[in-house]
Amino acid sequence: MADAKTSELFGCTVEEFYKIVSDYEKYPEFLTEVRNCKVIKTESGRKLVEYTVNVIKDFKYRLWMTEDPNQKVAWVLESGDLFKVSNGYWQLADEGGKTRATYFVEAKFNMFVPGPIAKALVSVNLPNMMSSYHKRVKELYGKR
Repeated sequence: MADAKTSELFGCTVEEFYKIVSDYEKYPEFLTEVRNCKVIKTESGRKLVEYTVNVIKDFKYRLWMTEDPNQKVAWVLESGDLFKVSNGYWQLADEGGKTRATYFVEAKFNMFVPGPIAKALVSVNLPNMMSSYHKRVKELYGKR
């Protein structure tokens, strides 16, 4: 199983950042690999979200998202054609009026992918993804 973790400081409040990470249906507006994202079902404090992503070709998968408002968004794989396992979380903390966001993901792919390549696939997009979140924060909340 491959995993990746990073922690960055964002120029917005925890509440503002939480709104961005928990508004799944807006992901295609700022995450280039996400083609579509929709909430399929809501039950017992969690949401089933279907993602369509493009990584060489289009893949679909569904994650159960568990939200702890303004603190954490965690997920586990329900089904899909890309992953056998996809678990992770955003952990949010206030740092002087800004947000310290820690992102963690672990994944196992449905098709055979050698360990070093799986690790690269999971971690190589992380800087681009974090950059997209920084741009989204600036777009919605300006510079702080």
